Amino acid sequence: MAKDFLKAVEDRRSIYVISNEKVVPEERIEEVVKFAVKHTPYSFNATSGRVVVLFGEEHNKLWELAKDELRKIVPVENFADTEGRIDGFKAGYGTVLFFEDQEVVKGLQEQMALYKDNFPIWSEQASGMLQFVVWTALENEGLGATLQHYNPLIDEGVKQHWHTPDSWVLRAQMPFGKPEIKAGEKEFQPLEERVKVFK
Repeated sequence: MAKDFLKAVEDRRSIYVISNEKVVPEERIEEVVKFAVKHTPYSFNATSGRVVVLFGEEHNKLWELAKDELRKIVPVENFADTEGRIDGFKAGYGTVLFFEDQEVVKGLQEQMALYKDNFPIWSEQASGMLQFVVWTALENEGLGATLQHYNPLIDEGVKQHWHTPDSWVLRAQMPFGKPEIKAGEKEFQPLEERVKVFK
């Protein structure tokens, strides 16, 4: 199902209506996620990115955890909309959790003090690249996904349930599944306002 790279980038969209119908084997999803983790560039080859992939009941547990935490802060009269949104993510096939390992970042800050202030910035930039590569790779396999940010609300529950190290800081959650509705039309700001070329 391989596509031209630019076509894959173009087709990667936020797909909010997903189901848990199997599109590709779990092993293939693991394979593309591991490929992304291995090949996404990090400054100074820092490799501070960490990923947890959840399927089945483990995936469901994450979104129940998010719902429980949101119930504590969302007014009762508004909770139905929130619950519907979370149940939409839960309806998918799995979730990728993205972390940055702060021990790696701190180690590099100690090794190369000259760049100390930049390593946290570069870590976040690389995390964004990793999220993009995974998202595009999942789309390329025929899956729909979105990028969510329920951290730090769910951080403690995630740490306790999946026993992630204290140094792993949660950055994003990516629920994925079979796309049930295509993404709508997208408007773009004129490129002339966003790109300058000098020759």
